[in-house]
Amino acid sequence: MRIAEIYRSIQGEGLLTGVPSTFVRASGCNLRCWFCDTPHASWNPEGEDLSVAEILGRIELLHVDHVVLTGGEPMLFAEMIPLCEGIRHSGRHITIETAGTLHLPLPCDLMSISPKLSNSAPNPDEHPRWHRRHEQTRDQIDVVRRLLDEFPYQLKFVIDRQPDCDEVLAYLDRLPQLDRSRVFVMPQGIEQQQLETIGVWLQPWAEEHQLQFCQRKQIEWFGFARGT
Repeated sequence: MRIAEIYRSIQGEGLLTGVPSTFVRASGCNLRCWFCDTPHASWNPEGEDLSVAEILGRIELLHVDHVVLTGGEPMLFAEMIPLCEGIRHSGRHITIETAGTLHLPLPCDLMSISPKLSNSAPNPDEHPRWHRRHEQTRDQIDVVRRLLDEFPYQLKFVIDRQPDCDEVLAYLDRLPQLDRSRVFVMPQGIEQQQLETIGVWLQPWAEEHQLQFCQRKQIEWFGFARGT
């Protein structure tokens, strides 16, 4: 499996914000969000090909109890199954960051699902092929329902403009079984000022609709930098 990076940091988003974690970033994605903040794992995938044993060995060296498997899209890779089994055998907590378009039968303690809204599509003039593939693939509600049924979960939605909020509510109406205390709305952006500007109106909207406002604390703590 190609791995873009493995590093120790602090979880900056969602239910486990503030928890020291090892991040394992798989390189490769079936979507192409225009605002992707890890293009080295999607638009321009890079990294080294590592065996499951090599990945587990590097995780072990970092001595952290929580592991976040992210990407790109980690659920693209069948190697995730033995990798998660190995992490579980070591006694560590497993979070998987996924767009919710794919399913794998693996152990996971927190399935962190980030469904992609219409605001995520790449420019159709600049990237016509990827725009078409992205739109055909991004909304897989049956996969999301299965993940919600099988795993402890959180949902995170990236909000760029106020009309995105209506789309979130329409999406949640398709998931009546959902625990809304586990639904986060997060400003789009990689600069603190941009996040704060959106947060001014997004945070009160989230409170009005009994959703969680998700800050991107890693931007506040470290700025926009790889390995954080």
